[in-house]
Amino acid sequence: MRNKAAKWYQMSGAEGDVVISTRVRLARNLSGVPFPANLSQERKLEVAKKARDAIKATKKADEFDFLDMGNIEARDALSMVERHLISPEFSKSGKGSALLLKKDESVSIMINEEDHFRIQVMCPGLDLDGAYRIADEIDDLLDSQVQFAFDDRLGYLTQCPTNLGTGMRASIMLHLPALHERGAIQQLANTVSKLGLTIRGLYGEGSKPEGAIYQLSNQVTLGISEQAAIENLKGIAAQIIREERNAREQLRLNPRFEDRVWRSLGLLQTARMMSHDEFMSLISNLRVGVALGIVDGISLDTISELINDAQPATIMAAARRDMDPSERDVERAKMVRTRLGAKN
Repeated sequence: MRNKAAKWYQMSGAEGDVVISTRVRLARNLSGVPFPANLSQERKLEVAKKARDAIKATKKADEFDFLDMGNIEARDALSMVERHLISPEFSKSGKGSALLLKKDESVSIMINEEDHFRIQVMCPGLDLDGAYRIADEIDDLLDSQVQFAFDDRLGYLTQCPTNLGTGMRASIMLHLPALHERGAIQQLANTVSKLGLTIRGLYGEGSKPEGAIYQLSNQVTLGISEQAAIENLKGIAAQIIREERNAREQLRLNPRFEDRVWRSLGLLQTARMMSHDEFMSLISNLRVGVALGIVDGISLDTISELINDAQPATIMAAARRDMDPSERDVERAKMVRTRLGAKN
């Protein structure tokens, strides 16, 4: 199912030692059409057709593939969740829902998720302005073809009241191993919540922070402009980045930490079986070791690509077959050895 075009996550961006990626998501609904929860499958198919026709009518038509979720294998849908292209709920949506996916996977538009349109843009590193600019351009292009529901007082109308107003959720994926080890994340979460932000695990609400990877995102969408929300998020992110780098400098001075980095690399380059949890722990150690200059010859780009490709469903999607956990563990270990330049 996955095409061979270069993907956005195969490169690192600004502040890449700490910031893995940036995402901006816009929730939009068609004017005069009930929310997806109140639509029949036939009406959902009509909305999906409108979305497809709308993108075809724009200058970006050739950049996107149209995927009918009713024709997507379960493992492929779960792989798209792992790659943050769709939500877990959307992966089970089936016929009547569709996905417009840019070939480099930097833009995905979920059709008939909680809202009619969920426009999502992802960029490597810290690039909130760039991600928002692209999302806003696509929003304008689609709105020129279909009329989005908008109220002068409430802003964009969405099924969930928490998205009313801008309909925007902006988030930053942060690698925070030093703050995690220090036990500072809960205090950090309490602090940012008072500022209208939230910090969660790798896959958002309710997920655990695999590999010490966290999402920082805005919570407030009503009574605030998109730019104000982005500036607030940028300011808090800058403080967290500074705190993480300061904490890493303390780790650098600890010989036990340097030993852990090298032991992690050794296991990654030699293991014949590797569970997902073990991989995420080891690759987190290696990533901070590379960022601190402890390990040479391995790039953050390589690590970012590995984190995407070594997820359970993504391994099966690449192999085009289902596997039991032990088979995946063998394939994961083989992939990691190959990507990290092991000799055997």
